[in-house]
Amino acid sequence: MEKSTAGTSSSGGSRTGRNLPAAIAVGVVLGALVLGTLYTIKELFLLVVAGAVGVGTVELIRAFATRDIKVPVAPVLAGLVAMQVAAYWGGSVWLLAAFAGFALVLLIWRMFSDGTDGYVRDASASVFTLFYPCMLAAFVALLLKPDDGDHRVLIFIAVTIASDIGGYVAGVLFGRHQMTVISPKKTWEGFAGSLVACVAVGGWLVTWLLGGELWQGALIGGLAAVLATAGDLIESMIKRDLGIKDLGTILPGHGGLMDRLDSLVTVLVPAWLLMTVFF
Repeated sequence: MEKSTAGTSSSGGSRTGRNLPAAIAVGVVLGALVLGTLYTIKELFLLVVAGAVGVGTVELIRAFATRDIKVPVAPVLAGLVAMQVAAYWGGSVWLLAAFAGFALVLLIWRMFSDGTDGYVRDASASVFTLFYPCMLAAFVALLLKPDDGDHRVLIFIAVTIASDIGGYVAGVLFGRHQMTVISPKKTWEGFAGSLVACVAVGGWLVTWLLGGELWQGALIGGLAAVLATAGDLIESMIKRDLGIKDLGTILPGHGGLMDRLDSLVTVLVPAWLLMTVFF
């Protein structure tokens, strides 16, 4: 969704303060990487997903460290990979088992690493990170597993991107009414743009790629607009609580990878559920 409605910036910037040429170039490269692996070798696509989520997870762990919250990198990343593998080759039950197993590993890990002070704080943050974004992202493996899983994943990604683009355009052109103090630059007009774009893209792609009904695609798109916005706000809450502006800077014009993953991981589980029920 739109990130700002501020004044015009220099160096290729826009009214939102984003470097649009850089953002578009990064988006094209990422899109080519995703489509190129998604429609060739599914396992390679999962490797790309694990790599991206791994980078985003490290960004989140480093952000926690600014407030002296200790989350161990190695077992969390191991849990991320294990959950992707468990979900793709074993299914939802194995995914749940992998999450529970690595949550226990994290509780034990912290018990032997830094003493009793801050145990609840660090252990809670560690399990939180294992869930968000790692476990949520593992549902992409469940979405990908059916024969038409490539189409399902494309629909999920497309409706989430539509939320960002629709909200951005509507927010820049019409944004006047603030949605929430959590993220002051988000507007109700931007949310309306997200909703329209998501419903349109969802309806189109579900009927075209999956042979579904228009209302099914519209429902998936509408839910994506709500949850993508919620994902943005969750990340905003995390950054406000930690007192930082950005979780990363790896993607020019976008910020960190978590700035791209925040809405994707919140849309993913409901999108998987609805497509499983419908198709």
